[in-house]
Amino acid sequence: MVLRDVVQSPMPRSARGALLRRVPPHPTQPIHTVWISDLEPRRLGPGSILLSWEPGLGGGMDVTAHLGLASAEVLLARWPALHGDWIPVVHPTLHEVIGLHSALSVATDALHLANHLAAN
Repeated sequence: MVLRDVVQSPMPRSARGALLRRVPPHPTQPIHTVWISDLEPRRLGPGSILLSWEPGLGGGMDVTAHLGLASAEVLLARWPALHGDWIPVVHPTLHEVIGLHSALSVATDALHLANHLAAN
């Protein structure tokens, strides 16, 4: 499996995960990532998605996605025992969640602005 980054370089052997920067609408377009060589606990920023993977049963890869929210980090999805190029499998979920998070952020900002204007 090769997760593509900004310059479309292959995944380094030391990579244990990827912090997603942008997920384009079509699964054949490169997903912009920052490779992570260690998966020590770190705080994900709001809207950030961390993909991690490890060998699973039967030669596949167990892929996990975590989503950073304003007050917590949550398990977004888990795809067990994926074989081959698993980008088409995980892409729809990642793309939709990033879009939903962006829409909710805009709506929250608009609500705060409306409340501020109403108070003045």
